[in-house]
Amino acid sequence: MLDLKFLRENPDVVKENIKKKFQDHKLPMVDEVIELDEQARKAQQEADALRANRKAISKQIGGLMAQGKKDEAEALKEQVNKDAARLEELEVLEKELGEKVKKIMMVIPNIIDPSVPIGKDDSCNVEIEKFGEPVVPDYEIPYHADIMEKFNGLDLDSARKVAGNGFYYLMGDIARLHSAIISYARDFMINRGFTYCVPPFMIRSDVVTGVMSFDEMDAMMYKIEGEDLYLIGTSEHSMIGKFIDTIVKEEELPYTLTSYSPCFRKEKGAHGIEERGVYRIHQFEKQEMIVVCKPEESKMWFDKLWQNTVDLFRSLDIPVRTLECCSGDLADLKVKSIDVEAWSPRQKKYFEVGSCSNLGDAQARRLKIRVNGKDGKYFAHTLNNTVVAPPRMLIAFLENNLREDGSVAIPKALQPYMGGMTEIK
Repeated sequence: MLDLKFLRENPDVVKENIKKKFQDHKLPMVDEVIELDEQARKAQQEADALRANRKAISKQIGGLMAQGKKDEAEALKEQVNKDAARLEELEVLEKELGEKVKKIMMVIPNIIDPSVPIGKDDSCNVEIEKFGEPVVPDYEIPYHADIMEKFNGLDLDSARKVAGNGFYYLMGDIARLHSAIISYARDFMINRGFTYCVPPFMIRSDVVTGVMSFDEMDAMMYKIEGEDLYLIGTSEHSMIGKFIDTIVKEEELPYTLTSYSPCFRKEKGAHGIEERGVYRIHQFEKQEMIVVCKPEESKMWFDKLWQNTVDLFRSLDIPVRTLECCSGDLADLKVKSIDVEAWSPRQKKYFEVGSCSNLGDAQARRLKIRVNGKDGKYFAHTLNNTVVAPPRMLIAFLENNLREDGSVAIPKALQPYMGGMTEIK
């Protein structure tokens, strides 16, 4: 969420940013907020004047009563009662106007970084760099579900009977591989200095609206009926929520956390909750990383975060590339975002396996995450990035490590997590 003062003083900048995000329908909101804010400030000024006047009159009444001037005192009391009625009206008006302003401010997009490429949708995202040599073997790479089923490692039919499309049973060595990747990713991030955390898997509505836009919330979150609770779509939500309404000491920053969680997503409007596959699903597990830092350090941490994911995938011999998200592909709270994509030998192209985002102070402003610095209080910056998200990561792993004889090689880094296994037959 933008700083209201910034919008008030820089309406043209905010409007230009809206245009860059191809959300022209939101342009009138800028002027509407300015008008509502002006009304709210006028109401506040009048209310403040009435409160000050009431205090002064109260003293006069006491003096008049002491002098025996009861009639004059009663007249002033009548004025106090009238002012009290008006003050009550103004307080109601202030609250109504404040809520209207906040509601609009929640949907005006954050100011994007100047380096973000301008484009309408993900077709305009820009490749930055490739890591590792993409290989297409001279033997056929089957569809990932077929590979898993060959090892008796995937049961979609039973899952469909139990929960419907978008769910799965992982079995045997494939299930073990799934858990091994999560455990390896956990230790990989701990070795890079991040603190490991297992967070709540449900969060309240004030946290949901603090960490994401309304459009994202509607498309992603599962609501617990009869409770003010939502299942998390990623542990980033509860990890950033951990700092809600706090004032942290500047010298304690940055907070660098890596977390494990299951994730639940409606995938509303998504093409293809697949009947035969685990690429787009309602439930998966994930290792995440988040940073809460000083504003001047967020750019440095952004580059460190996406590099962590690249390094992890390369340690497992999986070629990847980084892709910068264009303005139209950025969620409203994001300042800048980079996707990490893994190579698919079967499809002969890259596909998304993680996303790194810098949200500036947008989440901190919504959640009131403040820093107590030497020059006063200010809002922290927050960042997040996917370490690894199987079973999607399993697709990249299996395709890139499948041998011609149908076995799957286990890279050296992962072997200790597989009980010393060097291959899956």
